[in-house]
Amino acid sequence: MAEFLVIRLGESAGDPVSWIAVDGHGTRRGHAGHGTLGDAAGAVGERDVIVLVPATEVLTLAAEIPAKGARLLAALPYALEDQVADDVDDLHFAAGRRDSDGKLPVAVVRHDRLTAWLQGLEEAGIEAARIVPENHGLARVPNTLSMLIADDVVMFNDGEATQFALPGVSPAEALAAAGVLDGSDDDASRHLLVYCDAAVAPRYEKDWALMRHELSSVDVNLLPDGVLPRLAVTVASGAGVNLLQGRYGAKAEIAGLFHPWRYAAMFLGAFVALSLVGKAVDTYRMNVEIDHLRAQFSETYLGIRPGANAEIVDPVGTVNSLRRSQVVVAAGPQVFLPSLQQLAAAVDGKDAVKIEAISYRAGIVDVRLLAPDIPTVDGIVQAVSASGRFVASLQSTDRIGEQVNVRLQIREADA
Repeated sequence: MAEFLVIRLGESAGDPVSWIAVDGHGTRRGHAGHGTLGDAAGAVGERDVIVLVPATEVLTLAAEIPAKGARLLAALPYALEDQVADDVDDLHFAAGRRDSDGKLPVAVVRHDRLTAWLQGLEEAGIEAARIVPENHGLARVPNTLSMLIADDVVMFNDGEATQFALPGVSPAEALAAAGVLDGSDDDASRHLLVYCDAAVAPRYEKDWALMRHELSSVDVNLLPDGVLPRLAVTVASGAGVNLLQGRYGAKAEIAGLFHPWRYAAMFLGAFVALSLVGKAVDTYRMNVEIDHLRAQFSETYLGIRPGANAEIVDPVGTVNSLRRSQVVVAAGPQVFLPSLQQLAAAVDGKDAVKIEAISYRAGIVDVRLLAPDIPTVDGIVQAVSASGRFVASLQSTDRIGEQVNVRLQIREADA
């Protein structure tokens, strides 16, 4: 049976790593090791390598896109751009297997972080077969809430499409962020399965008591050997989204396939080269014409907005922005302005809360803000929803230093 070496990376490049050997059935093949990536390389042998990367560096979302293969990977950035804070050009999107409802788990990570992990592995002489976010090692159990506490990070999934990892929060705060402890869930048969490092479990005794009071049952499992064995047996069975897709996917060895056709390929290459020369000339002419049209567009745009001084990179997007602004001015205030008043009342007195951005489209107000902790965010959501006219919902959270980067949506209660 195939064996795997599962390596769990640290938060920073110089942090120690841990590793353990398991087989495809999730059976451990020895004790966990700790040290540098170079030490881990010595334990690889003939095993395939699965690398677990920090959950706080990877955002997991769910999408409903019918496309497959290369078309799917090309469509993901545009389908999910409203749910991520960074520019999609700086992000890598990888898709997992669809669930029974047709939803697709999607892992999102910055290109520079994934590149840094790959460079570190290459320098140590390790070739990864799969790179998986570590929170995907927390198995999803139907009709069960699952939680794993690793160091100061709480990993959570609801057995379906929702899964996340939050640093610096307690287990109860993580459940509150998931909407489990807000009193809105009418399902009386909610069960929570917890995995926790035995060394840190005592500090959460009050959380266990609170969760046992709120949920049908809470099963706390202590991990005397740490969290890696639990994560490893899950990913070794094939669970989790592999980040090695698209430009980072394995390259097929196809040179041998073309050897019998090398002469035909030479003639084809010459024909393509001549075609490219002709197209290069046409491209030059088109670029000259584009520059001329761009200058005319800029001149017209400045006539509409004399104070604008930013470079116009996307004329089509600029025109669409002008159209949307007209729609907002015409129809937006009936919802937009009252919702802002409600939001202002909700954050009144919370000096540590900073609103980063507000946008409005089709009756929905999107708000990005920085807050000191999850309970403060939960208070804002409840305060906005308490008006009865509007409903606030938490879309995403991301820890930035000592603060939490939050995305909220506000809409009318009957919308």
